[in-house]
Amino acid sequence: MDLSNLKPAEGSVKKKKRIGRGEGSGRGGTSTKGHKGAQSRTGYSKSLGFEGGQMPLQRRVPKFGFKNPNRVEYVGINLDRLQEYADKHKLKEITIEDLRAKKVIKRTDLVKILGRGELTSKLAVKVHAYTKSAKEAIEKAGGSVEAIQA
Repeated sequence: MDLSNLKPAEGSVKKKKRIGRGEGSGRGGTSTKGHKGAQSRTGYSKSLGFEGGQMPLQRRVPKFGFKNPNRVEYVGINLDRLQEYADKHKLKEITIEDLRAKKVIKRTDLVKILGRGELTSKLAVKVHAYTKSAKEAIEKAGGSVEAIQA
């Protein structure tokens, strides 16, 4: 065996028919692109959602409501859950870092304390927002509240 008789493995090389190389090639003329129209032109790319000139679905479906781009989403934590959490971990102060460390909230979440349930222990709570009833309940139990900036 030497360089003069090397051949590629059987079936590894496929002969591709070259299009647009004259009428004699069998693939000349329109070069398999049909006649006229956008798809026969160079540089054609169909835009996302294009339905061949028919009104696209995203324009046929009616739109309702208003999406406020400035809306602030909070993760609500009720007083009963806060009490349960404080009892379980024996805490006197609850902060955002504590809640993140114990995977109660995600890293980017904003927290709002809600008023459901009762609070029996004296807690210092430092989160982003409170409801009026939650703030009253925490202060009634002898604790303190502090709102922090996001």
